[in-house]
Amino acid sequence: MTTHANHDRIAEAFARVPREPFLPMAERRHASDNVPLPIGQGQTNSQPSTVADMLRLLDPQPGDVVLDLGSGSGWTSMLLAVLVGPTGRVVGVERHAQLVESSREAIEAVTAEFADRETLAEVAIHEAVPGALGLPAEAPFDRILASAGADSLPDELVDQLAVGATMVIPVAGEMLRVVRGGTGADELTITRHGWYRFVPLVSE
Repeated sequence: MTTHANHDRIAEAFARVPREPFLPMAERRHASDNVPLPIGQGQTNSQPSTVADMLRLLDPQPGDVVLDLGSGSGWTSMLLAVLVGPTGRVVGVERHAQLVESSREAIEAVTAEFADRETLAEVAIHEAVPGALGLPAEAPFDRILASAGADSLPDELVDQLAVGATMVIPVAGEMLRVVRGGTGADELTITRHGWYRFVPLVSE
């Protein structure tokens, strides 16, 4: 799963996608610090090392359709766009309308600056549907990345995974990698990958 090639692809994505444009003006001077930074609405732009850990566990491949749940600033969605490439697709879901708007603007601005934008996946950021988790209408997904913590593994998200697909999600403070091996709920392979702090996953 975590091969040198995977590590290099993720390092390259970080090199190609600057963090600054996805941060409020006041926070941009801290962009190179390995800390979470506030982006408004009580949300944060996650610590770069945590994002890198999650992307390594997720192991997105060229051509994958990825759900970025709790897309926040849009930075992770843009990193995913590099990793899945032009044959892939990234669908972000964010429940704060202001962040949906600001992340779309940042993604558009950064994409326009890319010399080789034909190497990027299409990124679409959606406002969360009240009462729903994820984006069932767009499912199934090859990869789901959840940047908010759940108390227990949400069946509603597992149902949005394609067979053979992978989800990375913090549950009760622990980072889980969930692989759906078949159509039955008992056909999940779950591995545990350390403790992290995240804002809570909400579906109001």
